[in-house]
Amino acid sequence: MSIVLARIDTRLIHGQILETWVPYVHANCLVVANGDISSSPLKRMMMEASVPSRIRVEIGSITEIVELFNSGKLDELRVLLLFATTADSLEALRHGLKFERLNLGNLHAGLGKTQCSCTVFLDPVDVENLEQIDGSGVDISARCIPADTARNWRRLLPAKKAGI
Repeated sequence: MSIVLARIDTRLIHGQILETWVPYVHANCLVVANGDISSSPLKRMMMEASVPSRIRVEIGSITEIVELFNSGKLDELRVLLLFATTADSLEALRHGLKFERLNLGNLHAGLGKTQCSCTVFLDPVDVENLEQIDGSGVDISARCIPADTARNWRRLLPAKKAGI
């Protein structure tokens, strides 16, 4: 399997992914691992329609995507793997999906979330999920676009601010 980038981005497939990250990592396949999108024909169709035809798109639940990677069908591709949440990425890891690095791109604001960077908002559950992912040996850093400098996710955490 050739995961060239694993990224958490609440928006999943959008312009920033297609215009900056795909060319930067030379991806020829986008994989979205998210149950909400995979179970909504309209959301799925809209997401697939936004991607140029030269790029393969796979959308599925976490278990479906893990099975797809395990099948070997993506082995020859340069895959940009997208998760919507820290929970999705932890679930994939627990189901046996292997990725060495995880990019925190855009995690939207919400109730109980604290702003950790201009694009990353985390709550205590997110922090716990990231702790577990980090503890499994995955290198986690925040980087909105390729031109940004990657920052270790722990350096984003405010010192005991807002319950994080």
